[in-house]
Amino acid sequence: MPATLVLLGRFGRAHGVKGEVRLQSFTADPHAIAHYNPLTTADGARLFKLTSVKPAKDMLIARVAGVEGREAAEALNGIALFAPRERLPTPTEDDEFLMADLIGCAVVLSDGSTFGTVVDVPNYGAGDLIDIKPAKGGASVLLPFTKTFVPAVDISARHVVIDPPAGLFDV
Repeated sequence: MPATLVLLGRFGRAHGVKGEVRLQSFTADPHAIAHYNPLTTADGARLFKLTSVKPAKDMLIARVAGVEGREAAEALNGIALFAPRERLPTPTEDDEFLMADLIGCAVVLSDGSTFGTVVDVPNYGAGDLIDIKPAKGGASVLLPFTKTFVPAVDISARHVVIDPPAGLFDV
């Protein structure tokens, strides 16, 4: 079974002419992204080793092994960077987990009845959502991933409890 990959960052535009590239880090400590080398693309086809990262306003400036010059750095623009889940530490807080750990969890209603399965945890800019494939079939549904709508998450039991407003879903 292939390793679960976790999105850790994304390359941006080139920075200067010597091969540096802007880097958006999604790790709690932005600099920690370099500790998960080598990073890979989602399909595993390319590996990247960050040789240095330094802060720059709201992102990082990175040097990548083998990337020399502005043109090579520009070619990285938009590439998402992943690491295998097993290389990341286990969350230490009770209410802390990785979004990737939610995928595949059973979704139950607050009354204990089965609703479906988490298939994704997207964020389109207004906050995290959980994408749920209903057990009864049909199109997946999105629910805001907040304490109001998702009052309980139990990663060890592989389930989340949802409490959607009355009438939101035909359940």
